[in-house]
Amino acid sequence: MTEFKQQSIYQDFIPKKGGNVRETKEIIMDDIKNILVALAFSEDSEGIYNYAANIAQTFNAELVVANIINSRDISAIGMVASMGYKVDAEHYVKGVKTEREKMLDRFLANSSFDRKKIRTIFKVGNPIDELLKLIVKENIDMIVMGVKGRSDLEHVFIGSVAEKLFRRSPVPVISFRDEKSAERLRKKIKLT
Repeated sequence: MTEFKQQSIYQDFIPKKGGNVRETKEIIMDDIKNILVALAFSEDSEGIYNYAANIAQTFNAELVVANIINSRDISAIGMVASMGYKVDAEHYVKGVKTEREKMLDRFLANSSFDRKKIRTIFKVGNPIDELLKLIVKENIDMIVMGVKGRSDLEHVFIGSVAEKLFRRSPVPVISFRDEKSAERLRKKIKLT
């Protein structure tokens, strides 16, 4: 279990009027009351959830668990249906949501985080747009997410949802890495 100490994060240097002196704007970690954990329900999702729950518990924050079913996937189902296959978007979304709710129930059962402090949100849409809207609607103070989605194509995901959220989010984004990924990345770093 990762332990976090409450501390201040210094962000945004704001120039004073008429001078070169800079003052800092301090963000107090006590101000973190709502944490959004974005789950793609990939192999890393339980680790991402646990990491976010540990952070939320440390700061006595609420946890908003969000999953966005990509509308692009729904469009693909429509194309398959138009070829004569017996599939439809409504049943697809219902099946995916049911499967992911079962996975989330398992995560919650294995976690000591207070269930009364958890809200779950499942939506269909563009993941980036929907997550950004949730940040505003749910008064989110921090996001925790993985660096890849449901595929192992880390570079593709980094190029899409995670990277765009890192650039566009009005709140801090923390990326989770499991031990296997962290070790692989450590080995790539040349210390000479």
